[in-house]
Amino acid sequence: MKGKVLFFWKLVVITCFIVRCSDSSDNQLIEEITCIVTDKGRLEEIVIFPSDNPLNQNISQDPVDSRSNAIISLIGDPSVKPDFGSGLWEGHSIGIPFILVCNSQSRIPIIFRGNGYDGNYGNESDPGPYPIPLTAPVEGNGAGDSHVIAVDVDNRILYELYNASAGNGVWEASCGVIWDLKINDTRPQGWTSADAAGLPILPVLVRYEEIVKGIIDHAIRFTLSKSKVMRGYTSPANHLVSGTNINTEAPTPMGMRLRLKSGYDISDFSETNQIILNAMKNYGLILADIGSDFYITGTPDERWNNDDLNQLKNVKATDFEVVQMGDIIKN
Repeated sequence: MKGKVLFFWKLVVITCFIVRCSDSSDNQLIEEITCIVTDKGRLEEIVIFPSDNPLNQNISQDPVDSRSNAIISLIGDPSVKPDFGSGLWEGHSIGIPFILVCNSQSRIPIIFRGNGYDGNYGNESDPGPYPIPLTAPVEGNGAGDSHVIAVDVDNRILYELYNASAGNGVWEASCGVIWDLKINDTRPQGWTSADAAGLPILPVLVRYEEIVKGIIDHAIRFTLSKSKVMRGYTSPANHLVSGTNINTEAPTPMGMRLRLKSGYDISDFSETNQIILNAMKNYGLILADIGSDFYITGTPDERWNNDDLNQLKNVKATDFEVVQMGDIIKN
């Protein structure tokens, strides 16, 4: 609000309890300190990657890819679907949750494994332990991708797990990545991350605290169905997926950036949705995984107005253009 200075107290809840960690050879009980920062606004007070990081680059003036029309034709005209909101859907929160921790949070062992949902990508993961409390929320309550995300706000380190579950004093996951938010951290070429494209997840999620701040200044994560994704990736993505699009005139790699056309009139949308749509014009959407067509991803928050967010469905894929891509790596 203009003309007013607001002061906030940082509220930190620290809970100490005893757990049995499975990596202890003598079954010795050890103390775990849980240090959760409950004010999610703290995340917006830190810099999430340097300003020259590709995910933070304003691409509103970048050239349109010469294959844009063909790519949009292949995608079709699905509506933008916000895959986040308030309340519950099928018993779990809507969106990908995250927590903030402080530097005294205990580090929890990580066991990389496959299961019936997906395989073991431990050889492309960062070894644990991670400072993620065993009580951290799991996306979908353990159904689907089951991402778990935590940020150490004191040290500006992001921790992300994929296909994760907690039990017996450890986290189990198919993949885990540690991102240093102070530098332009990337995965080795060809390596996955907690997301299919080899990208970080939290930095490209729509977060309600950004609405409070009044601006989203990064690309927004989105998905397409398998038939509309090719087997390849382009920078800043680092990993390909088993998409089935083989149309060489309309390549759709992981990392592809779409931009809402500058002439698209957003004046009839709410202030909240205008912030989201302006981000789509200035920073664009980035293809990060196979999923439902044109779903954009954000974090759950009880302050979201789901009816208002649903107005974004008036925006179609045909209202976008593809930003010029660099080399596409196919193997």
